[in-house]
Amino acid sequence: MRELRIRVLAGVFVVAAILSWAGARLWNSIGTLPSVPIAAPIVLALIAVVLTATALSLRARLKAQRERRPEAKGIDPLMAARAVVFGQSSALVAALVSGMYGGTGVFLLESLDIPARRDQAIYAGFSVLAGIAVIAAAIFLERVCRLPEDDDHENGSTSTA
Repeated sequence: MRELRIRVLAGVFVVAAILSWAGARLWNSIGTLPSVPIAAPIVLALIAVVLTATALSLRARLKAQRERRPEAKGIDPLMAARAVVFGQSSALVAALVSGMYGGTGVFLLESLDIPARRDQAIYAGFSVLAGIAVIAAAIFLERVCRLPEDDDHENGSTSTA
């Protein structure tokens, strides 16, 4: 399995932000801009919490296994691979969604004097922050599930789980 690349996530974020900003300008010239839901940052934050909890749980179990504790539970490699895939997919979706809300938020910065638009800009900003938290948690989860022999490779193409 390939590692997440920060460049890919940043590229998805930037392209989504630019397209969202242009779409918001176009949509605003035609009519009213669709709202940024208050649930967006909440859902992204919950995903970040789930990813972080999974990573911490797996890290504790792997540490107990390495220390050969008698009560240590083994980790099924397929479960670790599923966790990594969940983290990677969450990070890609979070980069896309954060870029969309980031572009919309940048557009909304032009009209902060309108209370409704100011609230929407705040929700968009929190959505971007929560999306960054999802990406950070997914990268942490991926690092936790990295195989020990991957650190010995010099070719740079490491794999996870």
